[in-house]
Amino acid sequence: MYKKIKHKLQDDTTAGLLLMGAAVVALLWANSPFRHVYEALSEFMIPVGPESWHLHLTVAEWAQDGILVLFFFVVGLELKEEFVNGSLRDPKTAALPMLAAVFGMVGPATVFTLVAYLEGDVQALHGWAIPAATDIAFAVAILSIFGKGLPPAARTFLLTLAVMDDLLGILVIAIFYPQGQLNFIYLAITAIFIILFGLCAQKGYAKWWILLPLGVLAWYFMHASGIHATIAGVALGMTVPCHRARKEPVALTHKFVDKVNPISAGLAVPIFAFFAAGVNIIDTEGGALAMLTHKVALAVMLALPIGKCVGIFGSVWLLTKFTPLRLGHGINYADIFPISLVAGIGFTVALLIASLAYSGHAEYTEAARLGVVLGTAVSAVLGAVFLVLRVSTKYRGDKYSV
Repeated sequence: MYKKIKHKLQDDTTAGLLLMGAAVVALLWANSPFRHVYEALSEFMIPVGPESWHLHLTVAEWAQDGILVLFFFVVGLELKEEFVNGSLRDPKTAALPMLAAVFGMVGPATVFTLVAYLEGDVQALHGWAIPAATDIAFAVAILSIFGKGLPPAARTFLLTLAVMDDLLGILVIAIFYPQGQLNFIYLAITAIFIILFGLCAQKGYAKWWILLPLGVLAWYFMHASGIHATIAGVALGMTVPCHRARKEPVALTHKFVDKVNPISAGLAVPIFAFFAAGVNIIDTEGGALAMLTHKVALAVMLALPIGKCVGIFGSVWLLTKFTPLRLGHGINYADIFPISLVAGIGFTVALLIASLAYSGHAEYTEAARLGVVLGTAVSAVLGAVFLVLRVSTKYRGDKYSV
């Protein structure tokens, strides 16, 4: 039974549907007659150690700052694999989706900023990065379900774009959304534990009872340093070797992904989504309509589908028209358009940035989280519709070719 569940959770479609289900349940519960139970559960305090350790966190905070590090550890492993052996290894092949990822972040950030600026709210502008991220599992799940029939290179394009998007999102969190005053001593200690973790992984000491304590210590000192603790997960993952050692059947990155990803996809990410997506729109001042029309919610809802589509599809069109870059491998503009809509599915990282961007401003945080949920839903529906239309098209006209 465990092996069957583990195998299912390795599948992007299953992981995406589980994530979606957790978010829907949270949103329904947070607006049900039993919403006070959901709020009490989210705000229940779980203290670890003395208060000076700064680990007296609520359940929701542990979901965001603690267990989500597993997701980012897997992201770090996948980034390492992609840079060394995968689609990001060859600059010529990766250049177009990588540049599309950059413009795919600029587009939503621009749309968000324009909407917030027109509303004349300086505080709202701080959330410019919220709609910039693409959720890999969710996006690939939609592509897998509704995009059957597209060339395999279409999935590779989306994966390359999403991986690059994740890397940029991680940099944005680290640079623009620190959690208080930076403590460079703790950062240095974090670096020491990350280096020790990497050395043990590369020198054949990859035992869980060695690596787990080093990983926890790296997470803790990153948390104490003022940079979001999940960044430690990415750094740890990037230190793991992705070349198969002698007498080893697979590379250590594959081994760790096989062991950690089911826990990340089956527990860590759904739990985070469950506590992050439960936005109460009933009890807000002015009611549900006021929350739905909040400037931040509107900015995110518009930025995810429109900004991503314009940024990605527009950049691909311009780059293939005016530079030597080409899509190739049987993909054309008609394939890229639905993919650019699917890339508007920004969930895990977007919800995380929403909580960091407006720390201490509950109204803005709730509106941003609602915007992420609804903007993701719009992007998923539009992406699914246009994928079905694309797959059902009998002819690929030359006018779409590059």
